[in-house]
Amino acid sequence: MVKSFLIIIICQIFVFAGEQMVLVVGDEYNSSKAELYTFEDSVMVFDPIKVNVGKNGFGFGLGKIELFQKEEEPTKFEGDQKAPIGIFSLDAIFGYEKDLKFKMPYIHAKKGVICVDDSDSEFYNKIIKEPKIKPKSFEEMRRDDGQYELGIVVGHNKKQLKKRGSCIFMHVQKAQDAPTAGCTSMTLEEIKKIASWLDESKSPILIQITRSQLEEVLKLYGSLKF
Repeated sequence: MVKSFLIIIICQIFVFAGEQMVLVVGDEYNSSKAELYTFEDSVMVFDPIKVNVGKNGFGFGLGKIELFQKEEEPTKFEGDQKAPIGIFSLDAIFGYEKDLKFKMPYIHAKKGVICVDDSDSEFYNKIIKEPKIKPKSFEEMRRDDGQYELGIVVGHNKKQLKKRGSCIFMHVQKAQDAPTAGCTSMTLEEIKKIASWLDESKSPILIQITRSQLEEVLKLYGSLKF
């Protein structure tokens, strides 16, 4: 059993070695602020960035790798205004301009494009063109406040489990120190820098945690250089 566990960990470190990584670390489960770090080949790329997260802090989400959750630790649900804890793929970039060029898939957030947060809909947690029969609940991707002028799609709850959270992005902050409804926000200049760096061929991921998960993450990514 121990030998099998070690093989899994070694394989994970090998697979992750060439990835781009965005690491967001909050102090506690109720923190609405965090620090963001960027890594490529385990080396830090940009200086740390102060970011805003969920108004009600953090809860364990659904990502590509599960982190250990104690029974008393919070879980992410739809509408709870918590940012998801976990290891997630970064799947696409979206923005208001039509023909922006990135090394990632790009979604033009034009009028009529929505993200569905109705967990009873077949389109739950999907960005789609608004259908004739509208879901009960959704958000416009073309916002009037500029928060989605540029953003990154986080691969949270990709299996569309009901009420486990939807439409999780990295996007432009509403204002300095303004918490989010569950996303991760920063200045437009900072999101531009990260979006321009991300490269689909390098399997970019977001690791979003509190300090209580940091030791577990460093066991998976033992070569990270802070």
